[in-house]
Amino acid sequence: MATTATSLMNQQLDALLFDETNMIANLANASALLNSTYDDLNWAGFYLYNDQTQTLDLGPFQGKVACMHIQPGSGVVGTAYATQANQRVKDVHAFPGHIACDSASNSEIVIPITKNGRKIGVLDVDSPSLDRFTAENEAELTEFVAILTQHLD
Repeated sequence: MATTATSLMNQQLDALLFDETNMIANLANASALLNSTYDDLNWAGFYLYNDQTQTLDLGPFQGKVACMHIQPGSGVVGTAYATQANQRVKDVHAFPGHIACDSASNSEIVIPITKNGRKIGVLDVDSPSLDRFTAENEAELTEFVAILTQHLD
């Protein structure tokens, strides 16, 4: 399903996922693409909502070890999921209720993933640098999630 992606990374994502709908495979390749495209990251991946446990569970990612379960509404990841709003945080240590899965992370951006009204989870990207993510990064990652969502069943 082709889209009109505005960045090279997003064009690559759309081509990479062409004619593939396996969610785990697509999320794994998407996190690898993000990790190889963006500089100054220490984590890029996904948390997926588990209906049975009502938690966000660790999904495919690239980077350091991570928290395995996050409650909706907790930390940056849980807040993005609960509010269905992007969270671009300059200094995670100043974020109320921040969950320090990796003490080396200093800034974070989280984009909710929703398809046909169903909340699937979030894209989470962390950096060891303060104020790493720009408004342009947020727009690109929002488009990244929109393209990814088209390739998920």
